[in-house]
Amino acid sequence: MNQFTAPLSSDDTSKSGCTSAAQRAVMLAATTLQIEADALNHLRQRLQAEDAAAFAQAVDMLLSCNGRVVVSGIGKSGHIGRKIAATFASTGTPSFFVHPAEAAHGDLGMITPQDVFIAISYSGEAAELMSIVPIIKRLGVKMIAMTGKPQSSLAQIADAHLNLHVEKEACPLNLAPTASTTVTLALGDALAVAVLDARGFREEDFARSHPGGALGRRLLTHVKDVMRTGDAIPSVTPETKLTRALLEITKKGMAMTAVVNTENQIIGVFTDGDLRRMMETVQDFTQISIADVMRPNPRRIRPDQLAVEAVEIMETYRINQLLVADTDGHLVGALHIHDLTRAKVI
Repeated sequence: MNQFTAPLSSDDTSKSGCTSAAQRAVMLAATTLQIEADALNHLRQRLQAEDAAAFAQAVDMLLSCNGRVVVSGIGKSGHIGRKIAATFASTGTPSFFVHPAEAAHGDLGMITPQDVFIAISYSGEAAELMSIVPIIKRLGVKMIAMTGKPQSSLAQIADAHLNLHVEKEACPLNLAPTASTTVTLALGDALAVAVLDARGFREEDFARSHPGGALGRRLLTHVKDVMRTGDAIPSVTPETKLTRALLEITKKGMAMTAVVNTENQIIGVFTDGDLRRMMETVQDFTQISIADVMRPNPRRIRPDQLAVEAVEIMETYRINQLLVADTDGHLVGALHIHDLTRAKVI
């Protein structure tokens, strides 16, 4: 009788059935996590000792691959394999998953001698996978095997073998792949991370593979992509009366206006905040020119800079608007923090 099947104590049975069931569920969950954590720790220890050379060999094979990384496995190994292939693909290593049964019925045509084949099978004897291995080898494709049995057929025929052995599964029956699939997934991640680091893969590279994600938007969106242009930019000249400038602020809806000279170069800015501060001391606005109350040399950003840099400036100086200028100081656009929010940069 193991820790999973042990009967509840008399103390447990004295409580409601619901409470006892909940306690048992929590106990099993904690035990499952501990078993899987132990399996990962043992994998780490092996990787830093007897398995270090095999891991380094696998990384070298992946780095020297002139084709794609093809991952294959059946059952739970296949599910993990799909994720490993996706991780490689999203981190700069062209990769795809092929189902071994489908491969045996035509999909082998997707595999070329320039590829590297990663075969995943904890037993190392999966019939569907082993049926295509001889053909893979005949093509001259380099093979990395991920198994829990170093003496298995798959491990012996591979060019590099990565050991997935676990002492026990987290399943109460020690049957369902649990700890072994956790270890497989983690080792796949370790391979992908080692390869991306060796390739010099950067945040910008990751963003290009994820243009629809938050990181992609942050690293690929430039100020020019989201700034307001043309008639949407609030601007007045220095001699403009304050009352007229307030109409421009209201019309353009940015809670500010730029002040530009005759060559459209930025010389100042006036915001709603400036107006509120003025109202404490000024009674008559009709005779005031914008040049008398504007703030000179306002903060600005170039259109070719990243939108996240605009966010950083706004947050640092606690402002909600930012003027966009070219290298000669000409006004070419304007940004409101709401523009960045709509673009999902924030």
